[in-house]
Amino acid sequence: MQPDTTLASAAHDGHDSHPAHFASDDAAANAVFKRAAWRFIPLLFVSYVVAYLDRVNIGFAKLQMLSDLQFSDAVYGFGAGLFFLGYFLFEVPSNLLLHQLGARRWIARIMITWGVLSAATAWVDSPMMFYVIRFLLGVAEAGFFPGVILYLTYWFPSHRRGRMTALFMAGNPVSGIVGAPLSGYIMYAFGGTLGMSGWRWLFILEAIPAVILSVMIYYYLDDRVADVKWLNAEEKNLIRSEIYHDAKVRTHSSVTSVMLSPRVWLLCLILFGMIMGSYAIGFWLPTIIRSAGIADPFHIGLLAMIPYTAALISMLLASRSADHFRERRWHVSVPALVAVAGFCICAMSENQIVPAIFGLSLGAMGVVTAVAMFWALPTAFLGGAGAAAGIALINCTGNLAGFVSPAVIGWLKTQTHSVSSGLFFVAAMLGLSAVLVLSFIPAKVVNR
Repeated sequence: MQPDTTLASAAHDGHDSHPAHFASDDAAANAVFKRAAWRFIPLLFVSYVVAYLDRVNIGFAKLQMLSDLQFSDAVYGFGAGLFFLGYFLFEVPSNLLLHQLGARRWIARIMITWGVLSAATAWVDSPMMFYVIRFLLGVAEAGFFPGVILYLTYWFPSHRRGRMTALFMAGNPVSGIVGAPLSGYIMYAFGGTLGMSGWRWLFILEAIPAVILSVMIYYYLDDRVADVKWLNAEEKNLIRSEIYHDAKVRTHSSVTSVMLSPRVWLLCLILFGMIMGSYAIGFWLPTIIRSAGIADPFHIGLLAMIPYTAALISMLLASRSADHFRERRWHVSVPALVAVAGFCICAMSENQIVPAIFGLSLGAMGVVTAVAMFWALPTAFLGGAGAAAGIALINCTGNLAGFVSPAVIGWLKTQTHSVSSGLFFVAAMLGLSAVLVLSFIPAKVVNR
């Protein structure tokens, strides 16, 4: 079963390449797209909550893991970042396979393999084993996030997709809102059970939902508009019509055009700077709160809810605004600059819990919102196989920052015994991303 790519290529498959055009904002269209959103977005959202939690729960495990295993901050930072090296190497092939095999089977495969490997982290007992497991976890998860972003282009046109992307990506801050206190509680309540430390139970228990969700994805997700049974023929044609007319303006529809595009590589660099900030929050937030004087893991988890809650509200409001005004560049750049201010405040407020939480909140609000809004930029001009390759290329190259960010901050913390220098470095990268968006991304290309 092949997923829909773009209706501009439907003629090659013997289908009508010019479906009847429906008004994109009438009540019938809104109702159909709302049904599609309720069908997919809740399941994809929960899957991303679990995916992000399994990716960054190493930040909470660090509170006990390093002392148990005698790891340095540099070992932790390097191992945490190795996830993204595996992610980088296998992202583009994974997304091309999803494009060919369909989202249902491929996303289910991704989730069950990452669940098994995340649980296996509980048995790490040496730096080398830590490195290997983190690398393999990145290989296993490669393709999930860009695969979902690609999948949304099959169902929602540009002017509807910003909000859908934000609802899916709300899994990022929600994983912090739910996962932070949950992780703290697991480490507190299960420590010593069956002779295992709390951090080992953390990896085991938080991996179980991924395996369960993989089964739900396999039986519930629909690959093609044409194949669904919960829409009638007119409703299917309405969705196909909007996707077709949206796809006509895309300029990169082949793998070759993507690889040779300066604009695509510029977006890789922009996302790299933003992801530096994202994983500074994801991997170091518990450490920053502890350095401000909070020792209990459960209390750290409760305080960590504050920045993630602020980020969720900010992202949802920005997505509504971006789709309403059909403006993308400023909705990416302004949040990135807010994050710059937040990281600088956080860096200057070490050992002071109130300004540290305020800075972390601004940083989380800015980073999470900027990254969610960013994905309206490449999907505005990528289509077909070019979308599969381009989204994966941008995501995996940008996510190399997930390797660089914890490694650099870990090394600087080992050298200076403070995270402040690392946070200033991350702020500079976010500022560069904001400037590049406003300076080199044409408004006429992305503001649709």
